[in-house]
Amino acid sequence: MGKAQKYVLLGDATYPLQDWILKPYQEDENLTQRQLQFNYRLKRAHSVIENAFLRLKARWQILLKCDDCSLELLPTLVLACCILHNVCEAHDNPFNEEWLEGTEPTELPKPCQPAPAAMEDNQAEQMRELMCQYFESCCGEG
Repeated sequence: MGKAQKYVLLGDATYPLQDWILKPYQEDENLTQRQLQFNYRLKRAHSVIENAFLRLKARWQILLKCDDCSLELLPTLVLACCILHNVCEAHDNPFNEEWLEGTEPTELPKPCQPAPAAMEDNQAEQMRELMCQYFESCCGEG
């Protein structure tokens, strides 16, 4: 890509394509190999993120019942759990797989209808195309 890019969020097909939200190419289109690879990598990244949040919630189960906590304290609680979780992961503290029992992936609210293509802006499409090119390059291999 050559130059630093800003951070983006990963979304699924129901989200509108924005320059700050990457979403996959629609599967019903005739996709090129490069676009299929982009979708595959986006799906893998989404899976890694989902697994990280599952481990975070399993290790710090207070996050499963945050309704016990005041709204003012909630951001600090989540931040503290994230920091402690990262310290545990960085120091290879054992993760007990039994902690995952009862920790289901959280279905977050999503837009009801997929965003119409007309709402997606050109700058966002350019960002997705840049990422698609990056994944195809030797730098994006792996």
